[in-house]
Amino acid sequence: MTKIKHYTIFKAAAALNKPISDATHKLTEISFIVLRVETVSGIIGESYLLSFQYSPRAIVGALKDVGEMLIGEDVHHTVDCFERINQHNEYFGIEGINRWAQSAFNIAMWDAWSKILQQPIWKILGGSAQLVPIYGSGGWSSYTIEELVAEVSDYKKRGFTAVKIKVGKPDWKEDLERLRYVREAVGNNIAIMMDANQGMKVPEALSLARAARQLDINWFEEPIDHNDFHGYQLLRNQAGISIAMGEREYSTLPLRELIRLNAIDIWQPDILRLGGVEAWRDSAALAKSNHIPVLPHYYKDYDVPLLCTISNGRGAESFDWIDPLIDHPLKIDNGMARPHNRPGWGFSFKDKYLVEL
Repeated sequence: MTKIKHYTIFKAAAALNKPISDATHKLTEISFIVLRVETVSGIIGESYLLSFQYSPRAIVGALKDVGEMLIGEDVHHTVDCFERINQHNEYFGIEGINRWAQSAFNIAMWDAWSKILQQPIWKILGGSAQLVPIYGSGGWSSYTIEELVAEVSDYKKRGFTAVKIKVGKPDWKEDLERLRYVREAVGNNIAIMMDANQGMKVPEALSLARAARQLDINWFEEPIDHNDFHGYQLLRNQAGISIAMGEREYSTLPLRELIRLNAIDIWQPDILRLGGVEAWRDSAALAKSNHIPVLPHYYKDYDVPLLCTISNGRGAESFDWIDPLIDHPLKIDNGMARPHNRPGWGFSFKDKYLVEL
């Protein structure tokens, strides 16, 4: 009943009128890889990852490699399967694209197991269906001022109480000007965060952070290269704004180093990069033991249920990209969301939007 019989890989895509950019990426499509795992009893577990236009053949190949190893495995053996795949992938590397594939199967296996138990994942993990704060994300660097103001104003109109925009322009003073427009548009009762996607150097990031304090910026995300731990230490000590990072990490080793250097205020795990449910929760536990709140990267439909299982969660990030593509989008009211009560993760991609790979 619980053994994996088959898996299928699909692609889905959200509408994108024109390319969008942050400080380090130009995105020409908003696409997703969707994985379905089927047990011998016909239970379907599903997961997805945000792929954009990057390495389409490589990620599908990695998923197939992992999938072949998991045929015949029980969907509730997530820990054993994770360790066995790690051992197999060690030769070419357990981080990078292999970890994405590993995580996708982990998330789909949790979905299938929870459906077998007929319970939502947050309940199986001992959580409670609490309200989770959600912030509106976007504010792409490629936006005109008019587009930027329109997006954050729409988030405010929809009841969001916090928004995040991109920074990292060649001249940080242009970032500051854009932040001023955002503050004027949303008023003083909406929190604003800024994200450089690793696109700045320490001197420019420090200058922007100090100048932006007048606008009451809530946090500065990925201001510099995620491997520059001492740079993060300097910024945290001198910027006067909370420092957030974590979405690029494939393990908790960077978090441990940032904690040792007193160089981080907010931990932002990415469930697909870290390794799935257990790895996400392990990182949250390490953050909790050092009094660091957790505010995960991107995957609100996974993060909201998981945030209900920890005590140091601060909120989740929202993009609307998959909402038209799935059967039960997360309901967000006045910037707050509750996890689904349906078994598993509580949602699935609609078949009409899936193309089998």
